[in-house]
Amino acid sequence: MRKELPACPVETTLMLISDRWKVLIIRDLLEGTKRFGELKKSVGNISQKVLTANLRSMEEDGLLTRKVFPEVPPRVEYTLTETGHSLRPILDSMTAWGTAYQENHESA
Repeated sequence: MRKELPACPVETTLMLISDRWKVLIIRDLLEGTKRFGELKKSVGNISQKVLTANLRSMEEDGLLTRKVFPEVPPRVEYTLTETGHSLRPILDSMTAWGTAYQENHESA
C-alpha cells in the first residue's frame, strides 16, 4: 500500500526525514552498509525500540534496504538505496549551514 504524498515537495521531504534520528541514520549509512549494533552506537543515545521503528519506517519509504543473513545469532545489515543516497546534498547543506551557525554563535 502506497502512502498518500502531500502536494508540497518540501512537506514530502520533511515527511521522510523529519525525525532527528532518521537524519542521523542517513548520515551514518552514507558512509556505507552498517549492522544494527553499529548504527545504535554511531547514532548516539537512541533506544533499540526507537532505532528499530525508524529503520522499519525508512525501509517502507524506500530509503534503505535490510538484509538478514541466516546465521546464529542473526546478522542484519542496512544499506541506503539510490533514493536514500539522493539525500546526500540535503545533508551536505545541513552540515554547511550547521557549521556556519556554530561559528557565528561562538563568535557572538
